[in-house]
Amino acid sequence: MTQSIAGLPAPELVVPYWIDAEGKERLPLTLKELGARHRLLFFFQHWCGGCHSHGFPTLQALVQDPRTTNVGVAAVQTAFEGAYVNTRDKLPLDQQRYGLRIPFGHEGRSSLGDYPATMKNYCTGGTPWFVAIDPDGVVLQDGFAIEIDRFIRAVAEGGPTFR
Repeated sequence: MTQSIAGLPAPELVVPYWIDAEGKERLPLTLKELGARHRLLFFFQHWCGGCHSHGFPTLQALVQDPRTTNVGVAAVQTAFEGAYVNTRDKLPLDQQRYGLRIPFGHEGRSSLGDYPATMKNYCTGGTPWFVAIDPDGVVLQDGFAIEIDRFIRAVAEGGPTFR
């Protein structure tokens, strides 16, 4: 699942459970709802040490940077393991812990035990995983880390470039 999808159109989100920026349950989120601008998706698991030591702090820095106020951001817990711990009731805990007023979603394995569809669609290699999407809906970067300066530069230039 770790093949990069950079340069390809971003798949639509198929995450079934979401909470809004205030922690209240909401209808499933779409990429379009994140706006016609740069978007950033963050995939995590509640029990993931790297998500808490690296992923969430990076996400916080991006969300709090004044140059990214026009970026649509969402976090998705892809519970591909540890289903007894990585549950949807942990979403508001992580949302509050990091002061992130953004939508949080939860998707677990299918009833057949397959990886979450979002992990398959985005070819994630695990967690934490970042996906940067340009205004045209093309994936700019995906991986265990995001190059913050490159992403902010792309946002500041206002176009789809990511150089």
